[in-house]
Amino acid sequence: MSRYDLLVKGGLLVLPYHGEVRADLAVRGGRIVAVGEDLPASDAEEVLDATGKAVMPGAVDAHFHLGIYRDLGVDAAEETRSSLVGGATTVLSYFRTGQHYLNRTGPYEEIFPEVLAAVAGRSYTDYGFHLAPMTVGQIDEIPALVTEHGVTSFKYYMFYKGFDLAANSRDAQAFTMGDEYDLGHLYLIMEKLAAVQAAHPDRRLSLSLHCEQSELMRVFIDRIQRSGRPQNLRAYHEGRPPLTEEVAIAEATTLAGHAGTNVNLLHLSSADAVRAARTARAQHGTDMRLEVTLHHLCLDVDELDARGGLGAKVNPPIRTRADNDYLWERVADGTVDWVASDHACCMEEHKGDELWPARPGFGGTALLYPVLLSEGHRRRGIPLSRIAEAVSANPARAYGLWGRKGGLAVGFDADFTIVDLELEREVTTDMLLSGQDHCPFEGVTVTGWPVATVVGGRLAYTLDKGVIGEPSGTYLHRGR
Repeated sequence: MSRYDLLVKGGLLVLPYHGEVRADLAVRGGRIVAVGEDLPASDAEEVLDATGKAVMPGAVDAHFHLGIYRDLGVDAAEETRSSLVGGATTVLSYFRTGQHYLNRTGPYEEIFPEVLAAVAGRSYTDYGFHLAPMTVGQIDEIPALVTEHGVTSFKYYMFYKGFDLAANSRDAQAFTMGDEYDLGHLYLIMEKLAAVQAAHPDRRLSLSLHCEQSELMRVFIDRIQRSGRPQNLRAYHEGRPPLTEEVAIAEATTLAGHAGTNVNLLHLSSADAVRAARTARAQHGTDMRLEVTLHHLCLDVDELDARGGLGAKVNPPIRTRADNDYLWERVADGTVDWVASDHACCMEEHKGDELWPARPGFGGTALLYPVLLSEGHRRRGIPLSRIAEAVSANPARAYGLWGRKGGLAVGFDADFTIVDLELEREVTTDMLLSGQDHCPFEGVTVTGWPVATVVGGRLAYTLDKGVIGEPSGTYLHRGR
């Protein structure tokens, strides 16, 4: 019997918080069991040659939407397959009741087991869920969700008190299928989470926040719709301007500071939003972590409008090149804790050619490491270890997975990707292996691609062969 199941030889291991070391990495039983120089190839059943390449911890794509517009099981299979292309080995997906997803409401005691059953056996990556308490009854379920299902992260969507997902309807209550979804509801969630946190000091329980202020959105959207100007992505940006993010951040973090709740500020899209978040973090002193997405780092609203189409409609909207540059600076200096894809498979037919009914969101998980390596490391000089922190270690720490996910140390799950830092490819929709039929990054040249992705010690994807084997991802009970 071989000593190791898998041996990765000759690679540059990228270690979050430490740097880089040239060493071999050995795997047995789905875990990393040895890191060292010149580990004998004869000791392994399978050997991967990583000479001249970097070995990165598998990305933890912490902002995902499985099943938002399509069948949960189909989405789990096709979209986690796409994750492998980008070096992501874990996805943490948001789920809520109301319109989209399962299109119904009710207690999570009944609904969440259905979600888990739909995804079981279909995911190519390991996976977990963040849940959104949309009703008062669901708030009361938080303790059981923590203890029984290992759910440690929850969500509140600030603009749902005034709009639906596409900002095409103001009948918010019909959309949420819930109670009064206002700041009072938010505060009740925060109070409950703080109380449950006190009972579980060994875990970080947190509330993730989509920060856009709906009353201001109403004013700006009405103004844009009456203006007679083209209703394009620039109009969407101006109808939901950065000011709505700033105000919502101030509201939510004031409540979090009072309640003592750990919060994550999601997909901060603008320089103004990140500045507001930095101010709030300093002022309130609570555990507050900041997220940005690939598309807010790289896509420019005016360039997209010049190309035409509504494929890049997303919430919050795509901003400007100046915002892109500022967000990159804050990723580089560590102000931003992690980068995620906010992956939401949305077909071209659901975008259409009218701005306001168009569904928001699109896929991006297959570009997680490629974009960070190409635009972050190669173009801006961000160290590889900082890239690994931003897409793997930091989200693992925030969401209760550190020690299993996010690193290349002995004892961690054998989740990693081998990357050719010099490989240049032009993005096409087909290469991303998603079910989605379009991509806002189409035609962009990216340098630095995963050539092999390993999940749980098993080779799951190579650039040459594509996806290997059947889905083998497992549900992550965060708390065991």
